Amino acid sequence: MTTILRPTGPEQRTDAGGRARSYEVCVNGRPVGSLHLATDDRLGPEVGRIERLDIDEPDRHRGRGTVAALAAEEVLRGWGCTQVEVSIPAQTTTALGLAGALGFSERGRNMVKELSEAPELPPGSEVRAMGEAEYPAWFEHERAEYIRSWTDRGVAEEAARAKADAAYATLLPDGPATPGALLRVLAHDGTDVGTVWLAIRPEEAAEAAGALEGYVYGVEVAEEHRGHGHGRTLMLAAERDGLAAGARTIGLHVFGGNAPALRLYESLGYRPTEYHLFKQLL
Repeated sequence: MTTILRPTGPEQRTDAGGRARSYEVCVNGRPVGSLHLATDDRLGPEVGRIERLDIDEPDRHRGRGTVAALAAEEVLRGWGCTQVEVSIPAQTTTALGLAGALGFSERGRNMVKELSEAPELPPGSEVRAMGEAEYPAWFEHERAEYIRSWTDRGVAEEAARAKADAAYATLLPDGPATPGALLRVLAHDGTDVGTVWLAIRPEEAAEAAGALEGYVYGVEVAEEHRGHGHGRTLMLAAERDGLAAGARTIGLHVFGGNAPALRLYESLGYRPTEYHLFKQLL
């Protein structure tokens, strides 16, 4: 049997060099699923994405998805892409298994925790709002670490810098005065030991009901103060702030390979909701 991709419409192009196109997955001319490919607007036209790959129920578990994914890689190579990405919901175990078999690696994952009661902070720990004078140094360090996190995972530095600039322009347009941005400094026994950045934002799916969610964009303990539980304290402080603002969940993203952070989040009750995977196209 021959599995091919049949375009269902013209290729879409952007002024920045982006591309996108939808396909039918066909076996011997018979449609058995659908596929949508695009380049990543955030990381540039050299990074392709499998935005959607669906195989019809009667044709699943026959290798159709595997062949379609490999065909998608060939299309992206033809577009000049050197990397392919895919994001897969945590509960979709079959798709996660397929991605692993095809050589995809984890770039990161989204996690979430439902909030209930405000936790107590350890003795000697105090949290305060970040001051205007403290913000510039924090911002430069935060931005540099964000860029490094992407370049360490195969993203070109120019693309990583552009992604960082776009993100911070959207998330912190007014610095510490940005509505919904809670920038906190943790002191232990009078010494500053770390920071956490929590954003309170409407939960799109429940916005009409007025539900809120918190999102931790950054948490860091100064290197000389690590190993003493301050990271956990910062996350507990974020929960307290989230609940005080009316949030009922807190989400976050953790990069693949950051085992200490992942262990911390799991121990606090965070669960994965979506995995972000990537593969180099040779």
